[in-house]
Amino acid sequence: MTEIIKTDVLIVGAGPVGLFSVFELGLLDIRVHVVDILDKIGGQCAELYPEKPIYDIPGFPIVTGQELVDNLLKQIEPFSPVFHLSRMISTIERIGDPLFRVTTDAGDVFETKTVVIAAGGGSFQPKKPPIEGIEAYEGKSVSYAVRQMEAFRDRSVLIVGGGDSALDWTLNLQPIAKRVTLMHRRDAFRAAPHSVEKMRALAAEGAMDLKFGQVVGLEGADGQLSGAVIREDSGTVYTWPVEHMLPFFGLTMKLGPVSSWGLDLHNDELVLVSTETFETSQPGIFAIGDINWYPGKLKLILSGFHEGALMAQKAFRYIYPEKRLTFQYTTSSSSLQKKLGVL
Repeated sequence: MTEIIKTDVLIVGAGPVGLFSVFELGLLDIRVHVVDILDKIGGQCAELYPEKPIYDIPGFPIVTGQELVDNLLKQIEPFSPVFHLSRMISTIERIGDPLFRVTTDAGDVFETKTVVIAAGGGSFQPKKPPIEGIEAYEGKSVSYAVRQMEAFRDRSVLIVGGGDSALDWTLNLQPIAKRVTLMHRRDAFRAAPHSVEKMRALAAEGAMDLKFGQVVGLEGADGQLSGAVIREDSGTVYTWPVEHMLPFFGLTMKLGPVSSWGLDLHNDELVLVSTETFETSQPGIFAIGDINWYPGKLKLILSGFHEGALMAQKAFRYIYPEKRLTFQYTTSSSSLQKKLGVL
């Protein structure tokens, strides 16, 4: 018999928005378990850009993705959430009012009064360039994300793409790599103008290389790149020496199993919610962060924090229907400060 895990709230997604929701729920004495498909806590911040600077978190002029996750984990320590990683939700079934039975592909069975979907955009997978044999280099000298900048120190790096990720990592890796080359199919970029200007200035100074064309082949043995075969629009083909390639062609978003949960969707891609409580069309199931949609939606971490705070207020009413909810501030409430361990 599988042991049933009972909780007040099951959060699907351990990214920044899911983590901050643990804090907001904890202030209201609500027990939380968190499930995530990744093998680490932190969502996209930890998986895709742990060392990338983020500039629009209130109170932090600059913070990396991993630093933000670490700070959130420290913030929620008093509430002892339980994390279940490397798991995907398989089924969700309403068995009470409110009560849900949720199962995972690892065989876990949860009984929870509410469910909070904080799974970003669902499942993100990098778009791979159509280069024959690229799989032989993946994980060793071809990467789709930068997890440790030091891994690129004193190496020749080819960055392929013309969006923000390509430009950001060109600028971040240029000071530590042996040589950075940015290659895009044309001389036009979709990135922030100041990033493009800074990149062009570095190229003009000879501090990096800027190339136009497409990678049509890879050279090297045992998974280690020695060169990339480049084809220009003119038809010229040449081999460019490189030790590591970072293709940034964007991400493919898949809603995944959430699409079969009976929730009203926007364009079959995002979960529709009420802006008063961020509840979905199914009472007791909430969606916060990048996975939801409502008029005026902004896909920002700070917007997800706001949504998590309002979600917690409605979740309290499901979990403690007999209790009166009194709004308190952490700056002045001694009871909240005791929960946080500061008194």
